[in-house]
Order: sequence, then structure tokens, then C-alpha cells
Amino acid sequence: MARIVMKFGGTSVADIERIRKVAERVKAQADQGDEVAVAVSAMAGETDRLVAKVDQVGQLYDLREYDVVVSSGEQVSVGLLAIALQDLGVAARSWLGWQIPVRTDSAHGSARIEQIEIDEIVRRFAEGQVAVVAGFQGLDPQDRITTLGRGGSDTSAVALAAALGADRCDIYTDVDGVYTSDPRIVTRARKLERVTYEEMLEMASQGAKVLQTRSVEMAMKHRVRVQVRSSFQDGPGTLVVDEDEIVEQAVVSGIAYSRDEAKITLLKVPDRPGVAAKIFGPLADAAINVDMIVQNVSPEGDQTDLTFTVGKADLDRAVQVIKEKCTDLGYADILADANVVKVSVIGVGMRSHAGVAQQMFNALADKGINIQVISTSEIKVSVLIAEDYTELALRSLHTAYGLDAD
Repeated sequence: MARIVMKFGGTSVADIERIRKVAERVKAQADQGDEVAVAVSAMAGETDRLVAKVDQVGQLYDLREYDVVVSSGEQVSVGLLAIALQDLGVAARSWLGWQIPVRTDSAHGSARIEQIEIDEIVRRFAEGQVAVVAGFQGLDPQDRITTLGRGGSDTSAVALAAALGADRCDIYTDVDGVYTSDPRIVTRARKLERVTYEEMLEMASQGAKVLQTRSVEMAMKHRVRVQVRSSFQDGPGTLVVDEDEIVEQAVVSGIAYSRDEAKITLLKVPDRPGVAAKIFGPLADAAINVDMIVQNVSPEGDQTDLTFTVGKADLDRAVQVIKEKCTDLGYADILADANVVKVSVIGVGMRSHAGVAQQMFNALADKGINIQVISTSEIKVSVLIAEDYTELALRSLHTAYGLDAD
């Protein structure tokens, strides 16, 4: 007998027919004799609808009341799924975040889980009951309802699996696993049987939409084995596991990309101590996240061109923040470009293999693709290129690293 957490997102429970299909999957798992907890999101589009209602009422609202409203979508989903399971003869009950409870901090709208009290759920397991748990929800130290932010149901599921000491956390979604690249663009992309936490974390943070970044961080911290599976077809998915569980690690496991990038270049910035702090300090104060940074020193050595990237949605605001500091910074001009994309080569095998970056640069050069910015980590090389070359770059790199399916 195993202890399994199953998580179903909004598309998996989008209507009554799909909820019945989910109930059948949960029943099949429980019929194997396993102890099963199910984490459920709101029905597809429901959270957006609730957020829109809050915005219609007023722009300056109490985030505590915002959480009360937007968390209600999960209450409907868990109740309907529990009813569907009972209709199939499965002993099941629904649990809201405050009933377990899922203890969080007080950062309403983006709370972080601190503890899950699982004693009562474990007791119900012993009675053969399936626990249907609302994802995305928690309870703060003042006993107010909290929500975990976008993608929070994945985090809820992994946290629940960690608290329960589950053998595995299966996350059901609209794809059947983690691929070497986006199969909608790279037709020869192949599904990975296993991927490490570190690789999955890099893929998620570099644009892959399969898993939410916070959930991968939590899985890695607590060593929760996660399986990405399809809600709509049978078959094994992709296991996200510790590096020790992968016998032979590929040099490169995947090619990720992010269109949510915009480039800002400051020309002829004075090259002296403290200037970078004057640039990036105000951006941080404005809650604008800066990603890639490159600096070029002029031949004279007293000026530099500084290029960095921000999210597309933050571009106009970031330019405005910099322009307000123009006098203090003393730059000659500011250039903004939203027509860029970040492409990343990812693999734990990079730690022990040289030449991965060179291979990337050669493959792009062969296709006439200019690299604008480069950043690296221990298991990742990222480049910024013109958005028009996205598909060509992904396919070329996928082939260059031998990732194409046979």
C-alpha cells in the first residue's frame, strides 16, 4: 500500500463531465489499496472571474477580503469532486484550507505555507477515506483565509505530500509529461522519463509552464517525488526526482524559452562605483525584477553601456523609473526593446562536461542568429535573441544537442 497525493488543475475539473472523469481516476488509485489525498484547483476560468468581480467593486481593497473571495472557487471544486466520488461508492470528504488547517504566513494574495496539520486526515486514511483538499488556500496566524498566488495549487499538493510523507505526488495537467522542448514548436521533442529537481526548477523559471516554480522548490527541499501526468490519457508521465535516482545524466536535458522578456540599454553610463546601485536600487524599490545583465566598458574606460532585461509587463514602468533618475545617473540615452526572447539550454550534465556553451553559440551562429545577452548558472546557459528567431533557435539547438526523437 502506498500513500499518494493526486493534484488536478483547473482544466482537469473544468466541467461536470471532467470532474466525473477525475473521480474515476481517483477511484482507480484508491481501489489499488492506496491511501489517497486529492488536491484540487478551482474550475478553469473561475479564479479569473472572481478576481474580476473584486476589481469591479474597488481598486483599493483589503487583501484579506480579496482572499475570501478568490479562494471560494476551490470550495466548489472539492465539494463537487467529493460528491462525484461518493456517487461511485468511494468514501470521501472535502477539506478546505482552514479545516485541516494549512498554516501560512500573513502575506495575503501570495502566502507561503509554514505547516500542515495532517493528524485528522491520517486518521481518516485508516478508515479508508479519500481526502479531497482545496488547493491554493491556507490560514494565517490570525485565522484569516489566505491564498498562495498563481499556481498555488501545485504548491499545496507538494506541501501536502511532504507533510503526509507520501510516496509520490502526481500532478495531472493537460500535457502528458515534461518534454525536451515545447512540442508545439519542436515537433521532434520527446518526453523525458525522469528529470532532476534542479533541471525542472530551471525549466520552470526559464519559461516552461508544466510546473509552478514554487512547487518545484518545495519538492526539492523536502525530496518529494513528483510525477507529471495527463488528465486526459492513460500512461506514465515524467518523474521529477533527486539526481541520485537518475543512473546516467544527459549533458543537456531540455531547451526552454521565455517570451516574457524585454531589453533595456543605457548608453554611456559613467563607469564609477555606485552607479549600478543607483540604477537597480530604484527598480527594486518599484518591485521590478531584473534578470540578465551585461556591461561593456568603453575604450576610454570612463563610460560604459549597460544592458539588462525585465518582464515585458514591466518595461514601460522600468523605463519611466530610469528616466526619473536621468540627472543622477548621467547616461546619454536609453533604448528599449520588447521584441526579444530568452532561450536556455539546461542540464545537470553540464557540471562535468566542458564546451556546452560553445556548442550553443556555434549552433546559433550557423543559423545567423545574433546573441544579444548571455547569462549562465551551474546547469544552464541562457541567451537573449531577437524574437523572430525563436522557432529556428529552438529547433536548431534541439538537434545540436542530440535531443531529437528518432
